[in-house]
Amino acid sequence: MTTNKYEDRWIGIEEVADYMGVNKDTVRNWIKKETNIPAHRVGKLWKFKKSELDSWIKSGKSAMDHE
Repeated sequence: MTTNKYEDRWIGIEEVADYMGVNKDTVRNWIKKETNIPAHRVGKLWKFKKSELDSWIKSGKSAMDHE
């Protein structure tokens, strides 16, 4: 099985929003509201691994109401 070495690369908020079909502000709110979104701070930027995002979505945590 051949895998693309960039398949699970680090991506930024804009790519996360596009990948998940949400607005960038939604991703930022998830980070601020401590939804346990798998975000990693790299300098001033937030970075994400697609595999961690997929696991977070499958866990149901992305659907929880955090108001």
